[in-house]
Amino acid sequence: MTHTLSDPRVEAALNQMFGNAAHDDETAARRGAYETWDLATPQAQADAAAEIYMPISAAGGQLLYNLVRAIRPGTVVEFGTSFGISTLYLAAAVRDNGTGHVVTTELSKSKIDAARRTFAETGLDDVIIVLEGDARETLKDLGSADFVLLDGWKDLCLPVLRLLEPRLKPGTLVVADDVELAGLQPYLSYVRAPENGYQSVTFPVEDGMEISCRL
Repeated sequence: MTHTLSDPRVEAALNQMFGNAAHDDETAARRGAYETWDLATPQAQADAAAEIYMPISAAGGQLLYNLVRAIRPGTVVEFGTSFGISTLYLAAAVRDNGTGHVVTTELSKSKIDAARRTFAETGLDDVIIVLEGDARETLKDLGSADFVLLDGWKDLCLPVLRLLEPRLKPGTLVVADDVELAGLQPYLSYVRAPENGYQSVTFPVEDGMEISCRL
């Protein structure tokens, strides 16, 4: 049985983007992207990282695909589109489920333009809604969130989660990437504290994914 991840258009797009992402360190050094990072606003960070992919791993993408296939969420919410690697895995699962859509958010206009071209070229643009701007604003009026991927700026993952919490039904999965990064530690402390209403486990792919079930 075939599935959307094996579609030649999707495979080609993912291979190309992962290949480009392999040069992220060189790109960041050339642009001096991280020189004043700690003092920059989220928009300034997005502008500085406009050519940097910062992707999930292929294994992480496959994990996301399997989770979405199993859960069959109506609305998948992604914080941090970048060039759309993780979005493709989410959208492929939604397409194969035959129901649902992906709402993804991004600050960088150039990344949004590139991602939209990729979504159209892979034939997945009809199940993806791209919101441009700060997720703390663009997601305010979201109707529901049945599966959440947090992969934007790490210090904003907790504020975005808190924004979405009123929309999270019991059993909703929230996944955060890069558990080894220092900026994600306040988020991890929150979802790992039982009194905040999550059962959380770290899944060992690349820099780690935290999978938290809303109780």
